This record gives sequence, C-alpha cells and structure tokens, in this order.
Amino acid sequence: MSSILELLENENYVLAIVIVNIILIIVTIINTILIIRANGKYVKFMKKLGNGSNLDEMMKDYIKDVKEIKKDNAEIKAYYTKLDSDIASCIQKVGLVRYNAFKDVGSDLSFAVALLDRNDNGVVLNGLYGSESSNIYAKPIKKGVSSYKLSEEEEYALEIAEQSKNFIAKNRENM
Repeated sequence: MSSILELLENENYVLAIVIVNIILIIVTIINTILIIRANGKYVKFMKKLGNGSNLDEMMKDYIKDVKEIKKDNAEIKAYYTKLDSDIASCIQKVGLVRYNAFKDVGSDLSFAVALLDRNDNGVVLNGLYGSESSNIYAKPIKKGVSSYKLSEEEEYALEIAEQSKNFIAKNRENM
C-alpha cells in the first residue's frame, strides 16, 4: 500500500494519469460528435428513401397497422366461425310437392313441404285442401327420418329437400 502512495506522490505518474484522462475525454467527445453526424446522415438517408417522409417512422406505422389487421382478422374469423355454426341449424333445404289430395277438387291445391337444416333436421308440413275443409299436419324430422309414418308426397318432398340446397317445387306428375 505504501508503494502505491509513493507512486501517486511522484509527479510523473500523476501527470501521466491526467494526460490519459484528457485523451479519454477527447476521444469520448469525438465519438459523440461522430455518432451525432451518423445519426443525422441516417435520418437524411431514411427521408431520401421515404420520398420526404421518415422511412423509419413509416415502418413503425406499417408494423402497427399489420398488428391491428391481424387482430381484426382474428375477430372476423371468430365471428364467421360462430356464424357458420349458427347457420347449421337454420333452414337450408326446402322441398315442395303440390298434389291433388281429393278427386272432387279440380287442381293441385294440396301440398307437402319439407324444411330442413344442414343436418337434415326439421319438419314436413302437409296441407290437405278439400272442397269442404283444409287441414295442415306437421311431422318432425331428425337426421332425415320421421318417427311418424310419412305419406308418399311427404317422402317425396323430404327426398327433394335432402338432395337440394335451394327451394325446389314439383308436381305429383313428376313422382
């Protein structure tokens, strides 16, 4: 410890330390000036590439926009996935058969209509029109099958609906 103190008391070593510190301060100042100049050149270069706008800022804005679009797309995807599952239970298939249920009635005023969802669940409605009365009967359909006996016209309407995705109407003559 005493040898260090003796060295520090020697004026040559203290002078050398002071000179080294001055050189380090000068180098630090020069480096700071060079960094400021390089940053200025970088900003000019980015503006030149961005046609007067700061390209760096444009890139940051672009990345922010891309993140927002990804978020919006995820929301849209979740919405249409829910909508697609909701639509599965909506009426998507319709089959209609018009026929003459009674010989004393002059035209095809009776009908059988099948209304089905994507999974062939729904109802068959049968409207019987006579000269004295008109009745409508409903029979539930689960996976394309009814627990009730279906008439020939009801079965045909169900068959038309199962094969279609659009409204199709046919007369009995086509059966």
